Amino acid sequence: MKNNRPTIGCARLAATATLLAILVGCSSAEMPTNGLAKDQVLATERAFAETMARRDRKGFASFVSDEAVFFGGPTPLRGKQQVVEKWSRYFEGNDAPFSWEPDEVEVLSSGTLALSTGPVKDPSGKVVARFNSIWRQEQPNVWRIVFDKGSPVCPPRPAP
Repeated sequence: MKNNRPTIGCARLAATATLLAILVGCSSAEMPTNGLAKDQVLATERAFAETMARRDRKGFASFVSDEAVFFGGPTPLRGKQQVVEKWSRYFEGNDAPFSWEPDEVEVLSSGTLALSTGPVKDPSGKVVARFNSIWRQEQPNVWRIVFDKGSPVCPPRPAP
């Protein structure tokens, strides 16, 4: 008995497999692996902190999402404009009033949200607070801060 189904030639099968591999590669380029996303957020947080050290208010603003919410006063600052306006005072003068450095980053499995946290130091290097920031991937490989909240430094626990 003869099979009337059309056959797919080797060349056509190879072309289909290549196209599928390209399509899979394109979609994974938009959604970084968790390790790559962590590295991106870590680098982004460091670059964000560097804007304070360089006294670069415009650079600082480029990391803030339009929907950002920053805590730190009696009421949260809402939106990029309000955050940048209120934080402008920290960019006055030649010396930064504080610095920060991430020491932990975690990213959702979806690769769309991340938490960064770490110490905040005064100009002498003394740890005075801890920051907690939530970053959102707003475009492929572009992370912007959507939530920021500092917390006081907890005193060390006494030895048992």
